[in-house]
Amino acid sequence: MNSRYWGIAARGLAMGAADVVPGVSGGTIAFITGIYQELLDSISRIGPATLKVLFKQGIAAAWKQCNGNFLVALFAGILTSIFSLAKLITFLLAEHPILVWSFFFGLILASTIPIARRVERWTWQTTLALLLGIAVAILVSEMRPTQITATPLSLFLSGGVAICAMILPGISGSFILLMIGIYPQVIAAVHGFNVLALGWFAAGAACGLLLFSRLLSWLMHRFPGITLSFLVGILIGSLKIVWPWKLPAALESEKLAPALSNTLPTTFSQVTGEPSYIVGAVAAALSAVALVLVIEWVHWRHVSNIAQES
Repeated sequence: MNSRYWGIAARGLAMGAADVVPGVSGGTIAFITGIYQELLDSISRIGPATLKVLFKQGIAAAWKQCNGNFLVALFAGILTSIFSLAKLITFLLAEHPILVWSFFFGLILASTIPIARRVERWTWQTTLALLLGIAVAILVSEMRPTQITATPLSLFLSGGVAICAMILPGISGSFILLMIGIYPQVIAAVHGFNVLALGWFAAGAACGLLLFSRLLSWLMHRFPGITLSFLVGILIGSLKIVWPWKLPAALESEKLAPALSNTLPTTFSQVTGEPSYIVGAVAAALSAVALVLVIEWVHWRHVSNIAQES
């Protein structure tokens, strides 16, 4: 395998690990590692045009058109991460939730800076898009968990909705699954390798991915500034979802799972009687910020090397 694709697979591993966490988007990882646009463009090329090339020019030409090596390397990394890290991430969230959330809080906060820098000129349109993105993310964060039965139809539709959220930086597909009440069933299917349930979910995800990636790719090429501003807004608004210190909030309906409300570290300790781990939380967040800075430096160094060679 070309050395570049080992790097793509590594990005896929990171995206898969992020997608397992309810509240964190693999799209965020794709964006800060510099492969977001290529991912959208590659997926959006899959369709009738690919079949036309396949029949006229053969498998090699069709594979090249849809950037097959890139997609295989990336999704191999994502799937490997999901199946290998699902139990570890679940364990860490259960045993060290504040440190895990703090790390992703720092990761998302730091990633807004390099994305915002890619907006060539800030205007009232881009500012409006930024505010709209913040509003959308906060609206998603205010959703309350419900519960639905895992049927073939619900798994198919859930897969379509979740994959759309997964490729949007800042909106987590697993968080959406948690809110609609099917996340435990999907994780159980992953752990138990329930092929039938995973097949329905994957089919919905594939359909949603092919359709939504086309829309996003078109927006990124046609209205790059406004689209990037909207995505930055979603990232900023999603910080509410990954705030590390949360308390259960009462709900009107006893049928719904307990919601969580954000609180200050001191209030968290007073109410729960547990330590706030403020020092560890700050350290985790700063390590995530440092990671983003390193990734950004490596990405731009790679881009500058390619520019010099050409």
